[in-house]
Amino acid sequence: MKFFKSNKIKRDTKRVFLKKGTCSRTFFYLLNREFGYPIDEEEEAADPLAGGVVQLGYQCGMIWGASFALGAESYRRTGDLNKAVNMAIQSTRHVMNSFISRTNTPDCQDITETDWSKKYSIFKFMITGKMFTCFKLAEKWAPEAFDAAAEGLAMDISGLPDKPVSCASEVVRKMGGSEKETAIVAGLAGGMGLSGNGCGALGAAIWLNSLSRVREGNYKYTLSDTVLEKIIKTFYDETDFEMECNKICGRKFNSIKEHTDFIQEGGCDKLINVLASTRSLQ
Repeated sequence: MKFFKSNKIKRDTKRVFLKKGTCSRTFFYLLNREFGYPIDEEEEAADPLAGGVVQLGYQCGMIWGASFALGAESYRRTGDLNKAVNMAIQSTRHVMNSFISRTNTPDCQDITETDWSKKYSIFKFMITGKMFTCFKLAEKWAPEAFDAAAEGLAMDISGLPDKPVSCASEVVRKMGGSEKETAIVAGLAGGMGLSGNGCGALGAAIWLNSLSRVREGNYKYTLSDTVLEKIIKTFYDETDFEMECNKICGRKFNSIKEHTDFIQEGGCDKLINVLASTRSLQ
């Protein structure tokens, strides 16, 4: 029975990927549907995380989409923001480990061997058939992602901080996001699941900005988006062109408590405020 279910998921994943268009939106949608609670606007706003954060080659969009879905489901299950933050970070970490077990890397550029900032490299990706690498990976990982998500969400959170803090959630909160939106991005903390990779706070700012435009009816995903380009420039100006969380913070976080203490003690405070200010760039 498990074999047949796995193959059904694989076939369905390719169909959904072709329809939705981006890996990030596809996995946000697939997991939300698995949980039984699709959220169309929020899923569409995940498009820019494809290609590893606006085509910059960092964490694969599949993981970004999965993390968003885990945040949404964590909040739905608990109805409590603090519990949801703990659950989202912990389950994101678990799902990311599943992805790395499949690919040996979390990063889009390593998987696709494509520099998304160069038109020739994108053209080569399309004509050489490398684009099918992403379809095949999505098909293979989807059943594993579903299992890892279920396992991650079922993990015990009783020993975690009573009032955890996610840098990504702080950005969304300061941008005026709702509790649910704050929970959706929670798993991006510390470079996503505390992994130290591409900045989760930046991903949160990009997502909420895109969500606002989706709701206003003036958003269409393209590889060249002037608003997102301004957000990236604002971010790079603050970080001296550094993208990775562990280098920006000067450390990695081994626990949710370590990350919480760091943020509460003022770590990344200026960057969080700078990213929150990008709400006005719309």
